[in-house]
Amino acid sequence: MVRRFDRGAVSSAQLDELIDLARRSPSAGFSQGTDFVVLEGADTSRFWDITLPPTRRSSFPWPDLLDAPVLVLPMANEAAYRSRYGEADKAHTGLAGGEWPVPYWQVDTAMATMTLLLAVVDAGLGALFFGIFDNEDDLLTDLGVPDGIRPIGAVAIGHPAGRDRPSRSAVRGRRPLEEVIHRGGW
Repeated sequence: MVRRFDRGAVSSAQLDELIDLARRSPSAGFSQGTDFVVLEGADTSRFWDITLPPTRRSSFPWPDLLDAPVLVLPMANEAAYRSRYGEADKAHTGLAGGEWPVPYWQVDTAMATMTLLLAVVDAGLGALFFGIFDNEDDLLTDLGVPDGIRPIGAVAIGHPAGRDRPSRSAVRGRRPLEEVIHRGGW
């Protein structure tokens, strides 16, 4: 994850290729309920002005993140899944109007986001997935996002600008492999 970007642009053609890869991620019932709002160049300031107003920026620990030339908001559309599972070949599941044991609109959007992150790195760029913690409703209104469609977070994309200051959480380290693999059962 990159938190320090230079201001160099990323071409729209390259972004289209990256998002094309992301949209090929798994989709329950091939519901395809993931969309991407792409903010490039000056449009990124709209995002920051709403979610991190200038009055709060002096205490923001990663000011170079605001230099990312692209922000992508992966959007999950629950209604697309409910509609798809109301079709004849899926109606037997009862999921059109029922409870889902796992909200696959979020799972699928997260998989598409992971595919996007991997594609960005493979293309030689940097990326950071981060949450939208403040003023999400105002942001969605500003961006004209239809009701019922929600972001799972945001992805900053651009050219890395030198050495990053890692998150304090990184000092925790990864759990050892032998702690996370449970062969044959827990």
